[in-house]
Amino acid sequence: MQTFGGFRSNGELFYGEVRGDSVHVLTKPYWLGVEFYGRVLPLGDLQIDLPVAPSKLIAVGLNYADHIKEMKRTPLGTPLIWFKAPTSLLPHGGTIEIAFPEHKTDFEVELGIVLGTTAKNVSVDRALEHVFGYTLGEDISDRDLQTSEKQFGRCKSFDTYTPVGPFVYREVDVRDLEITLRQNGEVKQQARTSQMIYSVAEIVAFASQSLTLLPGDLILTGTPSGVGPIQPGDELEARLGDWPPLRNSVGLGGGSRK
Repeated sequence: MQTFGGFRSNGELFYGEVRGDSVHVLTKPYWLGVEFYGRVLPLGDLQIDLPVAPSKLIAVGLNYADHIKEMKRTPLGTPLIWFKAPTSLLPHGGTIEIAFPEHKTDFEVELGIVLGTTAKNVSVDRALEHVFGYTLGEDISDRDLQTSEKQFGRCKSFDTYTPVGPFVYREVDVRDLEITLRQNGEVKQQARTSQMIYSVAEIVAFASQSLTLLPGDLILTGTPSGVGPIQPGDELEARLGDWPPLRNSVGLGGGSRK
């Protein structure tokens, strides 16, 4: 398994491959080609930043049967996709800022797909050839807006509403990994990726029929059951298999929004 991430040192953002306690610095984002700069830095001296910078952030809904039941929805027969704003991305260790404290705002843990090559009208059989690797994400959702507006874009796109990371993993098998979310240490969501209705290959192939997927694009693959509300002061920990956890705190946004 190879591990890649985004890092900051003295204000400089760069990408690198994590090897043990060291980061081997890359000359460009890994999804554009793995080419090393020659510098090796201690991981402990660096700030972990976003591991992705997608041109498109695509979310998939209703991809676990138990979640469909808890949301009182019915299966559509095809993947449900929509866009989230890339500006909603939040790195490991960042604070989720609740936009409307009076609204019900839920956590949702999800497997993320990072594209490695351009994909357009690809088949299910060839879809994985276009995947660079995988990450862990959360789709924070304002349920009041989601219900009242009937659209998913705004209610899930506020700044900080898509925690991702801490890293991106290549050469891994994600077909049957345990995925969990803990809120203040208590397990709230727990499932296996093998329970997804639509596989990674099926999702990539389906999205590519409508869109041109570009290197670096990020697709979130849906959440299992157990979603629930967040409150200021909460600590969220998301895990996938034995990967390092994605940890984020919860706070209030900067003032009222309309």
